[in-house]
Amino acid sequence: MDKKKKEQAETDEARQVEQAAKEMEPEAQTEARIEGVEEESDTAGEENTTDEAAAKLQQLAEQLAAMQEKYMRTYAEYENYRKRTSLQMVDLQLNGHKDMAKAILPVIDDFERALAAMPADDAAREGVKLIYDKMLSILQQKGVKQMTTIGEPFDAELHEAVTQIPATDPGQKNKIIDEVQKGYTLNDKILRYAKVVVAK
Repeated sequence: MDKKKKEQAETDEARQVEQAAKEMEPEAQTEARIEGVEEESDTAGEENTTDEAAAKLQQLAEQLAAMQEKYMRTYAEYENYRKRTSLQMVDLQLNGHKDMAKAILPVIDDFERALAAMPADDAAREGVKLIYDKMLSILQQKGVKQMTTIGEPFDAELHEAVTQIPATDPGQKNKIIDEVQKGYTLNDKILRYAKVVVAK
């Protein structure tokens, strides 16, 4: 009797263990499935993160390229502006007093006419000559120079022919034989054309 009870108890216990195992198997499978889904989610999440990072990197690279191009254009514009301003400053320093020098030239012409009209022994002539020389010296310091014309070949870039007269000597042809009004240059640029008489 005791043996039967013992066998019965062992059989019951085996059934309970088997039943428990059967009950636990779906839970284990569910856990395995959950773990698989989590692993897949992690992999998909990593792929999504990589794609987002690549897109952001591409966007930043495009922004950097646009900013570099803008910087280069701005730098080029600034360099052009700086060079243009420097040239203007140099030109202003050299030729800024052009209008004033041009306005003084008729006064120089009047001095020359006065000196030509005054007798050589006139006491006042020496004073007028000193003033004339002083004005010429000041103009030369500012870059204004008188042109040398008589005996030079006629050049339309420098001279203005008032009239032409027949040459008395073949060597005088196309040369300046008289000067009606002196010509002047300012820093080697024409300030006033010389008015001359040319032999033809």
